[in-house]
Amino acid sequence: MQLAAPPKRIILLEAHDLLTMSLLHPDPASLVVGWAAVDRIDSELLQTRLLNGHSPSVVGKQTPDTISLEGLIGLSPDLVVTNAFMTPDGDNNPMVEQLRQLGIAVAYSDAASNSETGGQASDPVAELTASMRMWGTLLDAPDKAEAFISFFDKELTKIAALVKNRPPVTTYLEVQSTVDDCCWAAGRKVWGELLARAGGQPLPGVTAPWFQQLALEYVLATPHDVYIASGGGWASGSRPAIGPGIDPKLGREGLQRLVDGRTGFSQLSSVRNKRVYGIWTGLISNLPLNALFVALAAKWLHPELSADLDPDAMLEAINKDFAAFPIEGPLWVSI
Repeated sequence: MQLAAPPKRIILLEAHDLLTMSLLHPDPASLVVGWAAVDRIDSELLQTRLLNGHSPSVVGKQTPDTISLEGLIGLSPDLVVTNAFMTPDGDNNPMVEQLRQLGIAVAYSDAASNSETGGQASDPVAELTASMRMWGTLLDAPDKAEAFISFFDKELTKIAALVKNRPPVTTYLEVQSTVDDCCWAAGRKVWGELLARAGGQPLPGVTAPWFQQLALEYVLATPHDVYIASGGGWASGSRPAIGPGIDPKLGREGLQRLVDGRTGFSQLSSVRNKRVYGIWTGLISNLPLNALFVALAAKWLHPELSADLDPDAMLEAINKDFAAFPIEGPLWVSI
């Protein structure tokens, strides 16, 4: 990728990259003329704040087949930022090839964590470092990017030292939490890797890299210490409402519906021991917020570490030192 000057007309094929940009630029949406997968921001409040009055064109939904090459070209971008999910095959993707033939630069953000194919196991720190440095270069903010990388690495290094030599805590970590569709477990990549950094491990039956539907009977029969569900701001009836600015009461009520509405869940050891938690999906899908998830999970999985872990302070530091617009809590809840 080569650009003669900093880009001023960017298309994001993964909308949540706007949050990453907002940690380095005071008004990132002023540079964005089009975006796709808008719902993956998973928070109406955060989306409104990040847009800051700007109105980029929607160029697609959450899958590659919804992206139109003609639609991208019509916006006269100087840069298209994509990932391995939205443009499979990377540089060999026909759309990427055509964009470059037209003189439009193409860059990739958090490619490994968005890939649904095989490949080497991703390293969240390496992914974050590569992503922030790319954006730091593009947005002419390399020093701020390095400062965030140092912050992220310092927090994860601290957590690693705290959980070192502690037995991993078996955890049912759920990527999609709805009463009527059980039981979608997080796979061993990305979500699973972050869980491992917190001193946890998935249920032994989880073998898939990204996500896996487990039989309800298996979940009920397999002992585990902690249950972590996921929810979002675009809350449908049976999904916990967890996200920026949402009343935490709604999140707790959503978690309680999961426990009460699923056959046998009230008898899980994690539920009986009141070790049920919920997170906003953005803590996983947004690389810069991954350290928050690791801190939370470490605190929940290893309560003896509670005094040494302060996710609220971490979020406060991100908002104070980096965020152009505050990422408002609560981003997690518990019952």
